[in-house]
Formats: sequence, C-alpha cells, structure tokens
Amino acid sequence: RDLEKLQGKTIRIDQASAADAFTQILSRHGGKPQRGADPITLLKATKNHAEIVGSRSAHRRDGAAVARFLAWLDKEGPGGKLTEIDVVAALESFRRDTGALKDISFPTIAGAGPNGAIVHYRVTKASNRRIGRNQLLLVDSGAQYEDGTTDITRTVIVGEPSDEMRDRFTRVLKGHIAIATAVFPENTSGAQLDPLARTALWQAGLDFDHGTGHGVGSYLSVHEGPARISKLGHVALRRGMILSNEPGYYKTAAYGIRIENLVLVIAAPEPVGAEKPLNAFETLTLAPIDRRLVEPGMLTTKERCWLDSYHERVHEIISPLVDPPARKWLEQATQPLGPVPRKQKRRRSAANGRSTCRPATR
Repeated sequence: RDLEKLQGKTIRIDQASAADAFTQILSRHGGKPQRGADPITLLKATKNHAEIVGSRSAHRRDGAAVARFLAWLDKEGPGGKLTEIDVVAALESFRRDTGALKDISFPTIAGAGPNGAIVHYRVTKASNRRIGRNQLLLVDSGAQYEDGTTDITRTVIVGEPSDEMRDRFTRVLKGHIAIATAVFPENTSGAQLDPLARTALWQAGLDFDHGTGHGVGSYLSVHEGPARISKLGHVALRRGMILSNEPGYYKTAAYGIRIENLVLVIAAPEPVGAEKPLNAFETLTLAPIDRRLVEPGMLTTKERCWLDSYHERVHEIISPLVDPPARKWLEQATQPLGPVPRKQKRRRSAANGRSTCRPATR
C-alpha cells in the first residue's frame, strides 16, 4: 500500500537484491522505478572511526574467548572423546562467558578429517564425527557483539601432522601472509590482490575454489558487500573497509585447511617519490595459528618475521584477558618459530636475506 502512494516519484531499486515485484507495483501505480546500486551499501562497508574502534575492541574480546577454546581443545582433543558437536558447543560457551555475546555470526563450521574438506560443512547429528588421532580439525566461526562482528578460522592438528599436511598448511599460510602484508595503490580491487593468496598453492598445482575474502559488517551481516577479495571482486578497496583474509586447501575425503583473519584497509606509509596514495591491511583478529603445522624451511625470512611478530602481538594483547591455564597455553602457542634446521637453510634462497624484524622474544 505504501508503494502504491508513490505516484510520480522516482524510486531507486537495488538491482542486486530487490524483488521484481517492487518494480511492478510502482509501475502500475505511476511510480518511476530506477534500477541501480544501493547508495547505502558503500557507506556501510566503509567503517567510521567509532566502528573501527569498536571492531578492535570486539576482536580483543573474541580473541580471548578463542584462546580459551583452543587451550581447552589442546587439552581435551588427544583423549579421543570429542566430537564436532562438542567443539561447536564449547566454542559458543567460551564466547558467552564474555557477557557481551549477542549471537554467533553464523552456524559454526567444525569439520574433522574428511568433513573439513567440505567448504560450507554444517555438523548434524547424522554427520557428527569424532575427532581422531593425527587428524586436522577446521573450525570456522564468528560472533556478533554490539561493537563489532568477528569471523575467524583456525585449523589445528590433534596429534601429529603428516609431511603433506605441513606442506599444504604452510602454502596456505604463505598466501595468508601475502595478503596481510600487501601494499597497494588506491583504487586497487580485490580481484587484483586475489592471486597473492594463491601463488604458493599454484606453484604446487593446487588451488581453492572460493574467494579469498569477503566484506564484513559492523554488528551487521558477516558477509557484506560490495567489496571482496576474489576473482570477481571488482570494487576498489577503500580505507575503512573490513574484509576477511582466508585462503585454504581442501583434499576431498581427507582434510581441509583454512586460515582466516579479518583485516582493515588503512593508509600505508608512502616512500619518497611515491606518485599515488598507498593502502595496506591491519590485521584485526587475535588468535594463535597452529605452529605445529608450519614447515619453517618453506617460509621466507619476511614470512617468518610476520608470523613471529603476529604471535608476539597476540600474546601481549590477549594474555592479560584470559585465566591462568589459558595464559600458560598461550605462552607456548605464541613462541617464535625458532631457527630453521640446517638442511632447510641450505635449500632456501640467499635472496631471503637477513631478518629485519625485531626479535619476537618475551
């Protein structure tokens, strides 16, 4: 009835999502539908100062909950009694303990072994799998807090990983770091950055069949347009946008790997002589990446530096927010990778050079 009263008015119809019925009703009653982009979408995607401050706060809170969960999982997992449903329930419980959880961002994905290779897996009573020894567990989850929305994926090993698991995990990690450390001119699109996340996998004849990243709302939709990092991500990335950084690898009927952090587009320092403004990413998510799955000799010096520095930052921010048992676990989980074994050193290119980052020691 309200649409019928808009005779003679020009009304913008979102060409990406609005039902055709709106156009038909407006046209029948003398309205002038105009199809085009929703002007609100870009305003939502580009976060203001309050939303950015809120997101950082939400990620600190959520990081503490995830750290407590990972510590619990590391203790209980090797016993062989945990199931995927147990994992889903426990993670939500740790988030509810914050006293600030409004809801989870989406149904938690907890895929053990072959279930982890199903990208959008959702556990049911029928599919519920026990987490076996020497299996990978992929957990993709998020939370809605009034000050921000989170989305994080961690892949962990319960037991000992195979050489293949370490190789694939490290290739995914290299792609993740490539996005996290990217510096790019203004008006760069997500499609232009997407190959950075895939190069290490491509070199081994591997890939993943989903986008590298999606936009994330501010106490809104965890999948928010219009920006994304993917082959189809043709919208320019603007300062203030929050996106996911989540390359992966999936071996059918065997295991899945994904490493996901949320990142914020920020201004990058401009070198002398720069002719265009530069942007970079600030990583918002704060939770350990399973070092047991990393093959240090496959990482360049800069990549090792990024991982050690990230873990040092996680420890410094999250450690005061968790209970003593989780704090003890976190201390170990965020240790530097340590020296590369001599054989691996000889295989690495001399172009890697010497580390330029400060030692990530505590």
